[in-house]
Amino acid sequence: MASSPIWASRTKTRGMVLDLIRGARTISRVELVAATGLTAPTISEVVRELMVDGLVVEAGRGASTGGKPPTLVQLNPPARYSVGVQLERNLCVIVIVDLAGRQIARTSFSGVASMPPERGLPLVAGQVNGMLETAAVERHKVLGVGLVSYGPQDRRAGALLTPQPTGEWLGYPVADRLAELLGLPVLLDNDAAAAAIGEYWMGAVDPRSTYGCIYMATGIGGGVVVAGEVYRGSSSNSVEIGHVSVDVNGDECTCGNLGCLENYAGPAALVRQALTTPGLGQRLALDPSGDDFLSEFARLAAAANAGDPAARGLIERSARYLGYAAVTMTTLFDLDTVVLAGPSFAVAGSIYQSVIQEEVDRRTFARQAHPVRVVPSVSGSDAAAIGGAVLVLQSELTLGRGRGPDGGAAPSSAGEAAVGTEV
Repeated sequence: MASSPIWASRTKTRGMVLDLIRGARTISRVELVAATGLTAPTISEVVRELMVDGLVVEAGRGASTGGKPPTLVQLNPPARYSVGVQLERNLCVIVIVDLAGRQIARTSFSGVASMPPERGLPLVAGQVNGMLETAAVERHKVLGVGLVSYGPQDRRAGALLTPQPTGEWLGYPVADRLAELLGLPVLLDNDAAAAAIGEYWMGAVDPRSTYGCIYMATGIGGGVVVAGEVYRGSSSNSVEIGHVSVDVNGDECTCGNLGCLENYAGPAALVRQALTTPGLGQRLALDPSGDDFLSEFARLAAAANAGDPAARGLIERSARYLGYAAVTMTTLFDLDTVVLAGPSFAVAGSIYQSVIQEEVDRRTFARQAHPVRVVPSVSGSDAAAIGGAVLVLQSELTLGRGRGPDGGAAPSSAGEAAVGTEV
């Protein structure tokens, strides 16, 4: 049953106030009144509710402006937790974060995506259960799991719409199945979108900023955030920068397009290029028959960082292509910041950052109106997994989906997190 308009208004107000407290670290009720335009009694009631629910605590006194010093409030990080699961072609990363988005546990392992889902997902669930137990996280405080992966995907149905890495994953209800295994709500989302929103939650960008994220693991993805909200498009498969054509006469991509950026600048493409570069593949001991492109790319990046001219040439060529992609993103969305996130940027970030910044400075359409910064992610190689956990926090706590008018879980669509805990 849908929530009433009155309840929807209450939850949005509650979410707005909680997000302001999160972003400010510590803040007074007077400052919340000024920031929201709400009345002092309304702010007092909302803060009281948040404190009763344990989400907010008092944090001492602020500086006096002539009268009684104001009482400050802040988030109570151990009040709630969420789990982020990044399912990559070659790697699975799992993190647990608290209400402030701080990572309290992490693990990673390979091979899940090469298994059929009926084998891979129980392995993921077992790891999550073990981590929660080891970290002594009370299960009723866990809001849910953010499962992030590459696209395309049907976010509402909680299913991947790609046969990669094997045909068994195409259309498989990964979110519902993992939720069944864990007994926790699971939200499926795009890894690049997750990495992008993670930057906002962690306080790495101005809350009013319009910024983009280029995410690079085995492939290349993108995300755009406007005033703290991910730009979704019509099916939540937006800003797939890796599948923008950079050569109209190029080879056909697995996505059906021609000359996709990913096939020229992505880690898998660079490993293949290295194998055909005389002497380079042998020097780096690259495996011509291997499919662990993340590990192979890390070797290539390490050689580039160490000054190997052939390896550096390949990385710089990739960075130049990504610079063109960044210019496209900034021109389409008028961005002020481009964040570089994901494990592949983590191992070769300095080269990419320098070259991409150079291209953005030289070619961006609005460069005379404002600068565009190219910066590394604050979450490094775990940006997508942390972002997945953050998407659950945002969905349940700041977008008003956490509690219905009767105090129970608010309704949600299939594949989206629905909380069984009162928030």
